[in-house]
Amino acid sequence: MIRFASTYSTKQTYRMGTIVLYPAPAMGHLISMVELGKLILKHHPSCSIIVLNLTNSHKSGSIVSYISHVTETIPAIKFHHLPKIPLDLESYSSSEAIIFDLIGRSINNVADVLRCIEPTALIIDLFCTSAMSAAANLNIPVYYFITSGACCLVKILYFPTLDRDYPGSFKDMNRLVYSPGMPPIPSADMPGPVLQRNSTDYSDFLQLANLLPKSSGIIVNTFDSLEPKPIRAITDGLCVKDQATPPLYCVGPLLADSYNETHECLNWLDLQPKQSVVYLSFGSECMFSIDQLHEIAKGLEMSGQRFLWVIRSPPTVKRGELFVPPDVVDLNQLLPDGFIERTNDRGFVVKKWAPQVAVLSHESVGGFVTHCGWNSVLEATRAGVPMLAWPLYAEQKLNKIVMVKEMKVALPIDAKDGKVAAEEVEKRVRQLMESEEGNIVREFVKARKDDAARAMSEGGSSRVALAKLVESWQTTRHL
Repeated sequence: MIRFASTYSTKQTYRMGTIVLYPAPAMGHLISMVELGKLILKHHPSCSIIVLNLTNSHKSGSIVSYISHVTETIPAIKFHHLPKIPLDLESYSSSEAIIFDLIGRSINNVADVLRCIEPTALIIDLFCTSAMSAAANLNIPVYYFITSGACCLVKILYFPTLDRDYPGSFKDMNRLVYSPGMPPIPSADMPGPVLQRNSTDYSDFLQLANLLPKSSGIIVNTFDSLEPKPIRAITDGLCVKDQATPPLYCVGPLLADSYNETHECLNWLDLQPKQSVVYLSFGSECMFSIDQLHEIAKGLEMSGQRFLWVIRSPPTVKRGELFVPPDVVDLNQLLPDGFIERTNDRGFVVKKWAPQVAVLSHESVGGFVTHCGWNSVLEATRAGVPMLAWPLYAEQKLNKIVMVKEMKVALPIDAKDGKVAAEEVEKRVRQLMESEEGNIVREFVKARKDDAARAMSEGGSSRVALAKLVESWQTTRHL
């Protein structure tokens, strides 16, 4: 028997108009899904939103804190916590393998919840494909929510064709991979989970790619003018063979607000000249080696630029391919001797976390060195901040190519043998902040900032797409 939180207790409370959101148990995916829920409620307050949460994420601490914050500030969004599934983390080869297995083993629990709630629609993360069968048995329409961009969606929809046309493992091919609406991608830059053909991640993503076109629609956290070519390729039906492509709804950019956050780094930014600071942050999953941290530090020092740098400790414990950092960040052990003292007049180093939306929105920030995670790309774009693209994992190498060659909102940082040298850091930071190339990128990203505002305004493309999405639920409800 399912027991709901006290905030909702009966099926009658959530008849028609209830939308269930099912994110992957990772912070970036959860935040994007919650922002989608907030957008729906803002423009269609008669809807009810319930978010399914897998309670035993292997990185649950920050997720629990975030859910608590949402519950306090947006009580209209309800969370249902699915039962914990026992996992032996050391037996998995990747984070993606953990998430796919955790979600797959939760399918009966999800079915029980859906049976009790009887929602109008189920919106699932890419990793939550196993929930499609449970929804189909209950005649509940399923929509996918893509937390990455349309460029990533092209690769997923076209993946069965790539699987057929490119035998072998992408990591070993040393050739270009072609997909509709996309620049050619070096095979080694394909998304991490599909690089090795005989891996479980590869087979999981192939299954996902075959099931995705069977959904009732695909929602993407992007906007029309940011990715016109991949969006056109999808809507023209060029990415899916032998069947229709589901309706596409580009409703972004969906991003968390800063909520008047306070942090000492913001006080420091207040004292810096306009657009003079380069901000470096590499997402919640990045843990550079000490050698790489030293190269970044040397490059920043040689560049002479003002900087705000968020640092996380390198891993100290290895579980399979999963790395766990220490709780305490000791900058004296991570950075070159005397670095902080020598750069004290123009640099600020932050341990573990900074309020990124507020930082990027600050007038003192003139550039962003990013790992190319899609949330970070959208946050910088919405703030009009040009980027240096330093991809690390997942689909980020793909994002980098599109950011540099198609969107033109970033300059590349080049790694050799997986490492970026201090000289490359110095060169690219100077280029972004001082050169004509940097100015060109700055103008492109400012134009996209204006486009993002228009897309989310009354009559804008993302607002129109949201209205069509809600209309599709109303049509389904009356069938």
